Parts: sequence; structure tokens; C-alpha cells
Amino acid sequence: MAKIFCIANQKGGVGKTTTTVNLAAGLAKVGQRVLMVDLDPQGNATMGSGVDKRKLAHTVYDVLLESATIAEARVQSDKLKHCGCSYDILGANRELAGAEVELVEVERRERRLKEAIAAVDAEYDFVLIDCPPSLSMLTLNGLCCAHGVIVPMQCEYFALEGLTDLVNTIKQVKANLNDDLQIIGLLRVMFDPRITLQQQVGEQLKAHFGDKVFDTVIPRNVRLAEAPSYGLPGVAFDPASKGAQSFISFAKEMVARIDKK
Repeated sequence: MAKIFCIANQKGGVGKTTTTVNLAAGLAKVGQRVLMVDLDPQGNATMGSGVDKRKLAHTVYDVLLESATIAEARVQSDKLKHCGCSYDILGANRELAGAEVELVEVERRERRLKEAIAAVDAEYDFVLIDCPPSLSMLTLNGLCCAHGVIVPMQCEYFALEGLTDLVNTIKQVKANLNDDLQIIGLLRVMFDPRITLQQQVGEQLKAHFGDKVFDTVIPRNVRLAEAPSYGLPGVAFDPASKGAQSFISFAKEMVARIDKK
């Protein structure tokens, strides 16, 4: 049975998509079977996985409206096959923005993704869901089917405020829609150890959340930032870079955490 995780943070620009595609590639690199679901209408996780969102025959939009199954809609990237870190991709494009309106009137609207994933659950070890930076019907679909939430965050003051909002949202979803939902862990991203404030916020997180803070820290890294323009995760674009090595370490930490449970 697959472990399903949302990568979520209500604050924009914190590296959710970078975390999703690089964790997917890192998990694939260490031998895990991975499905990456792009729930953001911008389709950045799709493009960053080497798939042209404009050429997709079916997307997560079709899956949510039940006009296609995941088995029919998923694709793989030829670019990633050559890098030894290939994973399945349920892509998204601008069509997905319309799903918000179309889902309002339908039955089981917040459980559409959960039911779709259940049909392919046995084929994967991990399902990673890239959520948009707002609490929308799309994010709700992700949270309803997830076992937990991975929260990428920068070690800055405003990030702590956004985290409080996210924790409250997760509590509400857990109470009303998904009893399994919990924060799996906080991932410190774009970390620069030379900045005293970042070190201080990192320590505050450790003090408050304890072992919910992942040991792995993702550094601020130029190669990770360059990779999306080549349509690749950093793990595939430059495997020797510090950023790629950190994500492979993070993938191993994730597998170890799941094995403990």
C-alpha cells in the first residue's frame, strides 16, 4: 500500500514544487516506486519533471472529473528514464483551474482524488502530491487522501506565521474529513548557515516541533534553481551538486521514517 504525502504550505515561493519533484526523483533513485501528482494549475511540477503540460492527452483535471483514470492519464518522462530516477507523473495544466468551479456542484467532490488513487495504490510505494499555495478544493482533495503532510519552509520569521495557519488547516481537515492526516515533518529549505536568523529560526523549529523537523536540510543551491529551466529535477540535472545530494539524503530519511512505523 502506497504512502500518500501532500507537499503543502499556504505561503507561496517556499519551494513546494522543487521539493516535490526532487523528492520524487530521490525516492526513485533509491529504488522506490513513485507517483507524482501535480495539483497546481500552473503545472510547474509537470514541466519540472520533463513533461510538456501542453501536450498531455489527459491530466489530473480529467481524473477529478472522472473522465479518465490515473492508469490512463499518467505519463513518464523520457529525460528521467535516462537518468535512472524515473517516476510516474499525473500532470496538470491550465485546465485544472476550471476544476474548482466544476467540482462545486458534484458529489464526493473532496474525495475524487482519494478514490482515483485507491485504484492504483498497490503499484506504488509513495504518492507525492504538489499542492497549490492556497486552501482550495484542489488542496482539499490532496489533504483528504493523504496520510500526512510534508511542509517545506524557509527559516524566516514570516514562515513561522504561515506555519501556524497551516497547522490549523490540517487540524480542521483531520477533524472533519481525514482522520489519518498529520504533519509528517518540516523540511528546512533554501537554508544558508551563514545567516544568523536562519540558524535561530531553525533552532526554534527544533525546540517547538522536536522530531517532526527532518534532520536533512536543503541548502540554497544554484543548480537546484537552474534545473527547472531544463525540465529536470535537480537530482537528475546535476546529481553531484549539494542540493541534489541533500534531496537524496532526504529521500533516504523518508524511507527510514516510513520503515519505522
